[in-house]
Amino acid sequence: MIRSRQDLIHYLEADRIGLRRAGAWPTRYDEVWRFQRLLRKVEYLHNTGANTWLRRYWSWRLHRQSVRCGFEIPLNTFGPGLSIAHRGTIIVHPDARIGANCRIHVDVVIGTRPGPPPEPAPRIGDNCYIGPGAKIFGDAVLGPNLVVGANSVVNTSFPEGRITIAGAPAKKISDTPSDQYIIATRAAS
Repeated sequence: MIRSRQDLIHYLEADRIGLRRAGAWPTRYDEVWRFQRLLRKVEYLHNTGANTWLRRYWSWRLHRQSVRCGFEIPLNTFGPGLSIAHRGTIIVHPDARIGANCRIHVDVVIGTRPGPPPEPAPRIGDNCYIGPGAKIFGDAVLGPNLVVGANSVVNTSFPEGRITIAGAPAKKISDTPSDQYIIATRAAS
């Protein structure tokens, strides 16, 4: 969680590395990097209790960029190093918690199962890769360095991590960890 200016700088730098962006500022047409910078700024303003008008203005800008990109990502759900592959629908429940260095693709839903409140939300470890079209529901706990294959439906826990899961419902398909998929962990080319 971003609680200070140093935390904000750390998160922004980790996100920049995760996205493999050369500069700290997004180019004119880099919608994803623009969204992530706004997300982190609003998290900082929200968590530090900044000026109400300032917080509202930047929240409005984040909302506009969120609609433009198709993202519904609440504040304080992702750790540093978030890497969104490109624009497209991504929906995350406000109670979900995702660790550092997560690579996430389009058409991903991280949500709860229907039922009486409180509805448990997924908890995902560090260095996870979530493939396109993956759906993660309920009280699923996914360990670190886990790969969720494309179009998988995850409704059970895999707390051990360092594996690849896929299918509907998801099951372990290999012992391959996410090192091959997470951009931040690869050597610079």
